[in-house]
Amino acid sequence: MAETPGKRVLVVDDDTGVLRVIREALQNFLHWEVDTSPKPEYAFELALKKDYDLMIFDFSMPLIDGTLLFLLISKVYENASPPRMMPPLLLVSGQGGDERARELLKEARVCGFLAKPFSINRLLQKVKECFPEMQPAA
Repeated sequence: MAETPGKRVLVVDDDTGVLRVIREALQNFLHWEVDTSPKPEYAFELALKKDYDLMIFDFSMPLIDGTLLFLLISKVYENASPPRMMPPLLLVSGQGGDERARELLKEARVCGFLAKPFSINRLLQKVKECFPEMQPAA
């Protein structure tokens, strides 16, 4: 399994248990730098201060859901001077059949959808799918 060191990930989920699982999996198995927040507004501030290679957002959170958070960050990035590249987004959700989530998958920067509950292996597989360079050579 090829490692891609030095990736930085922003994870936002209002369920702190899920945050902890994702953070520990990415740190222990991939040795990536992981910032987590249960609060979308704090995550928004982090996204303005730092550059990320991947964002993992919970699709359904109170007030600001993962979709809205992603759109807000993309708007700021697009209007920054110089414009910033929006990293890919992996959506996590307990509502796998959600119509809006399916619509979002058509968005170019959304690299995948992970239904809760998920296993560590499934999480790592989904994360790697967001980075073509991590795929094993055929």
